[in-house]
Amino acid sequence: MAETGQLHSGSSPEDDTSTPPLPISFNFKVPKKEINMVPDMGKWKRSQAYADYMGFILTLNEAVKGKKLTCEYSVSETVEKLLSLLDTLDRWIDETPPVDQPSRFGNKAYRSWFAKLEQKAEALVSAVIPPEFSAAVPEIAAYLKEAVGNPTRIDYGTGHEAAFAAFLCCLCKIGALRVEDQLAILFKIFDRYLKVMRKLQKTYRMEPAGSQGVWGLDDFQFLPFIWGSSQLVDHSTLEPRHFVEEKIVNEHHQDYMFLDCIKFINEMKTGPFAEHSNQLWNISAVPTWSKVNQGLIRMYKAECLEKFPVIQHFKFGSLLSIQPAHP
Repeated sequence: MAETGQLHSGSSPEDDTSTPPLPISFNFKVPKKEINMVPDMGKWKRSQAYADYMGFILTLNEAVKGKKLTCEYSVSETVEKLLSLLDTLDRWIDETPPVDQPSRFGNKAYRSWFAKLEQKAEALVSAVIPPEFSAAVPEIAAYLKEAVGNPTRIDYGTGHEAAFAAFLCCLCKIGALRVEDQLAILFKIFDRYLKVMRKLQKTYRMEPAGSQGVWGLDDFQFLPFIWGSSQLVDHSTLEPRHFVEEKIVNEHHQDYMFLDCIKFINEMKTGPFAEHSNQLWNISAVPTWSKVNQGLIRMYKAECLEKFPVIQHFKFGSLLSIQPAHP
């Protein structure tokens, strides 16, 4: 995440600090869908967008290794502005209560909430980024609108989560977020985003998008399990087998994103953990957090980034380009 954020797959924070910022030359444009048929998936996997997106995920994965949510880190003005944006989305939920309706899931009040975001997304984004990048606002705002669920189906899933990661990645690429913001990006911004999404899911009884039932990792999220498992790498006492113990989860969830996700699952689901969260139960048998982390990255690529039903909705512009990646 150098000033342009020219991330490459597998780049690490060390790489970023050692490379001088490159001159910024983006012809900003409103992102659009490019993956219309299954054969188009090859274009996505070869694209600069895929390389930059995975580079962003892996850079943050490295940055948070062995660190608690409660550790000390710098909080920049841009981070504060992003938190304020998420507070606004949260407040709109309070201002848009669920309506009485016959069907239990997919409360239609969500559409009113979403309409407000659609109308104000560009204003929210322009309040976050430096004025010299105002031309990027329509492009970056498109990812924010994609990041909160679908108003037609009233559902939310890993594709929407990916749009939020893409939104943050774009802010890094224009230099609004910098290398020194890495911990705050996850521990402040992404953590706050998760809490707002959980509130949306609970308030409007949103359906999981493309849920694989108990065979999926989680009904709604994936990334906090990757980054959360990295936080726990080489922990002196907590091992993967411990996260199925409610007492351990309750004691440590404020320090570790992974355990906070487990706590939320425990609150939302009843019955034996092995039945309602089979994949996670299987992960608890992996001997080390390092192996869990590596396995989750492979699983994320296979189950999310290489699945047409997820990626068909992804949008491409100048910051996350469908053009083939630079060699």
